[in-house]
Amino acid sequence: MRVTLLAIFAASLNAQAPTALLDAADVSSLCLRSAQLMDAGGVAVPDLSRAAAPVIENVKQACAQLRLRPNSGQATYALMMNVRAYLALADTVPKPYPFPEAARQQFAEVRDESTRLDAHFRALLDSKEAQLTAPDRDDLGRYADANRKLGPPQAGKPRVVFLGDSITDLWRLNEYFPDRDFVNRGISGQIASQMLGRMKADVTDLRPAAVVILAGTNDLARGIPLTAIEDDYVMLADLAIAGRVKVIFASLLPVSDYHKDADPSYERTPSHPPVYIKALNDWLKSFCAQRGYVYLDYYPALVDTQGQLAADVSDDGLHPNAKGYRLMAPLLLTAANKAVSVPAAPPSTKPKAGKDASK
Repeated sequence: MRVTLLAIFAASLNAQAPTALLDAADVSSLCLRSAQLMDAGGVAVPDLSRAAAPVIENVKQACAQLRLRPNSGQATYALMMNVRAYLALADTVPKPYPFPEAARQQFAEVRDESTRLDAHFRALLDSKEAQLTAPDRDDLGRYADANRKLGPPQAGKPRVVFLGDSITDLWRLNEYFPDRDFVNRGISGQIASQMLGRMKADVTDLRPAAVVILAGTNDLARGIPLTAIEDDYVMLADLAIAGRVKVIFASLLPVSDYHKDADPSYERTPSHPPVYIKALNDWLKSFCAQRGYVYLDYYPALVDTQGQLAADVSDDGLHPNAKGYRLMAPLLLTAANKAVSVPAAPPSTKPKAGKDASK
């Protein structure tokens, strides 16, 4: 009985304990507050301001890197070590007497932030280790059950599978195209090489007539070289053709920084350089022309005069919102029809029965 009660108590503690891993907004807030407190510490202790100036600058640089990549282990480690260095200096530098209570509270808050940062860093390491050692790196389990339940394609209704990342994953294709056999196999956060691992189970085994591939956005965010991304494009196409599936490559979408005031992590262009997006799209267009694949070019419909993702078609500078998907939908349908040889239906000149022709 004693063992059972102890187990229940331990389980309840684990259930109540909040996760130490911070999200992007919390990391940004922690960075901003730590830098503010360090700057303020120099008001009460001028000697500390001079001694800690390089450390404070290092903290600000680490915070700038974390705005672009909130889960960067290197930047998080640099931030943690420099906050510790600041606290070590604060302990050694002589302080005036009497020491202001407000300054004492500020130093205490820096220590609290340092403890919180340490816990976040340990949780981040655990998270990264779990990703590296996961038995299903490519997340084949995500659609395993859906794939088993999916029946064969119907005669006269060509199946098209969509392979991609969050931009595909978030698109409710069945609502936009209820009369088509469009199968969504997007997984948020994936890079092109992970999609390679899913080509058989999530694409060719489903016997589609065509596959729409939208990949590369997360590769850019991770700093993967363009040549490596292009190699993955080639292998994705080769696997599709080997499985007798027609290829449709979608262009990468532009990104923008218009929403960074709402969340610092929405500053997208540093981690997704527009020049790299254009370079990949130019390569894809040429590659499709050489091999006779359909090139689905979303870019012109979504980019603004500044070369960024138009502010009104995205709420975070990266993912399309409802308006963005509405702009993409007719381009997608045209490309899919071209690949599977479905003629576009001529516009009706007669209203449907019971409908007002003016609507």
